Amino acid sequence: MRTSIATVSLSGSLTEKLTAASRAGFDGVEIFENDLLASPLTPEEIRARCADLGLTIDLYQPVRDIEALPEEEFTRALRRARHKFELMRRLGADTVLVCSSVSPHALDDDALAAEQLSRLAGLAEDHGVRVAYEALAWGRHISTYDHAWRVVESADHPALGTCLDSFHILSRGSDPKGIEDIPGEKIFFLQLADAPLLAMDVLQWSRHYRCFPGQGGFDVAGLVRHVLRAGYEGPLSLEVFNDVFRQSEAGPTAVDARRSLLTLQETVGLATPPAPAAPTGIAFAELVTPDAAPVSAVLGALGFSRTARHRGKPVDLWQRGDARVLVNTGPAERRDGTRLAAVGLESPDPAGAARRAEALLAPVLPRRRAPGDAALEAVAAPDGTELFFCATGRPGLPDWRADFEDVAHPCHDGEPWRVDHLSLTQPWHQFDEAALFHRAVLGLRPQESVDVADPYGLLRSRAVSTDDGAVRIVLTVGPAPTDDTAHAQHIALATDDVVAAARRYREAGGPLLPIPANYYDDLAARFEFAAGELETYRELGILYDRDAHGTFRHCYTHTVGRVFFELVQRDGGYRGYGAANAPVRLAAQHAVRRFTGG
Repeated sequence: MRTSIATVSLSGSLTEKLTAASRAGFDGVEIFENDLLASPLTPEEIRARCADLGLTIDLYQPVRDIEALPEEEFTRALRRARHKFELMRRLGADTVLVCSSVSPHALDDDALAAEQLSRLAGLAEDHGVRVAYEALAWGRHISTYDHAWRVVESADHPALGTCLDSFHILSRGSDPKGIEDIPGEKIFFLQLADAPLLAMDVLQWSRHYRCFPGQGGFDVAGLVRHVLRAGYEGPLSLEVFNDVFRQSEAGPTAVDARRSLLTLQETVGLATPPAPAAPTGIAFAELVTPDAAPVSAVLGALGFSRTARHRGKPVDLWQRGDARVLVNTGPAERRDGTRLAAVGLESPDPAGAARRAEALLAPVLPRRRAPGDAALEAVAAPDGTELFFCATGRPGLPDWRADFEDVAHPCHDGEPWRVDHLSLTQPWHQFDEAALFHRAVLGLRPQESVDVADPYGLLRSRAVSTDDGAVRIVLTVGPAPTDDTAHAQHIALATDDVVAAARRYREAGGPLLPIPANYYDDLAARFEFAAGELETYRELGILYDRDAHGTFRHCYTHTVGRVFFELVQRDGGYRGYGAANAPVRLAAQHAVRRFTGG
């Protein structure tokens, strides 16, 4: 099915928006009137530019406040419309969006609205234009799609149909099943947008918080199914008003938009990209650092052993149980410090996972491989993290460990440690994109977004995971666009005895993050503990949480560069990440940073 995007969904000049839409693979665009008015190009030049880029102009929008008006007002409205229709002929667009009126002059008279829309459609037909009438969720008298359709049906003009917009329909809680009663040929256009479920004025909700399908809380796929059953054959088009998108680069936003439509088409059965192959575990986490000594000291104190070294690169493998950390001193620059740069994901089908990632527009990363190196597929996540699809220890498939040579250091294989979860800081403008990427490309299930109180603002966090919790990734974004240090990346290591692990780490010289005494006073009021238990937590800086399924104990190392480690113990099926403790942890990290200057 053809795909389209409204230029209002992207940032930049009209030329930049058209270029981004074309490069992302869209078939057409909706030209928003403000974009045309601000462009130095003539309508003929815009038409030629779109043709050169392989784009059709599927819709020109919007015409406003034109129906159910007193005759004198309607005459003036027709004059405006005639000018727009002549402009559209020069532009090469044959469908115009007409929004239901919000004018204080509009009358609550469906018969008058139908009569005037019929006259408008007659004028449009003379110019080779069709009119797609849309109910705005905040329309003065017509605010639902079924009401708009009744007026269109009553007008009974071949050049007049309806435009359905998922935001306007779903934000009002309208039942989209009634769409199936509209003849498909009278649905002239379909606009799609998702949105987070917010309790706020619908106009502000619409103008600032729309997002691409799959990034919000609406059942956009369900609505599309109803539209398809009605017989609609036009494009799937995105119309998204979003403050973040308007400040982001048009190119990545367009790719994110197209990925959302590819995923939506898969969901409703219109496309069949390679099937998702959800990862089954974390093979490794790779740290890039200009100086291996500080992070090696932390790993050593945690009980990790340096077990192997890459044959041709300055990369060491540190391991404890099934938890593996690669320390890479090759590409790092000192100003960047230590950072989490790559993740190895165990995959049941590495090649298939890579094919799906590429089909959903994830950048495939070129790799320089020496003869004999394992042939690993890698793609880039939106934040630049490299994701490798691995098959560790499986016969007949490339094993990344074959690139490493053993060194003479023991490994604590008897310890049942593993990577519990990873926390990856996202650029402020890519938080929603990252959640969709990890769901669509990797097959991870997103959880609800959480706002966490940081001493200097609110921090957003959203976890994505496999159903069994074998892979858990927490996506975070800091309190402000300019604050890229507010929430460092971290690796959470699962142990069966966090108290013993914390003691061993401290005895080996590793400093644990100090937690204020007030936290433990509050903990004593919230929960009952065995004798001496709370005192142990206070001594070691261990935090505690409980949900309906079990308990969670966790503590933290100091930060090295942009990375710190977390020791966690899950008991009884606890499903969360200790979000209730995050404000205390963040405040403690800020305090350490102020005290140490790093």
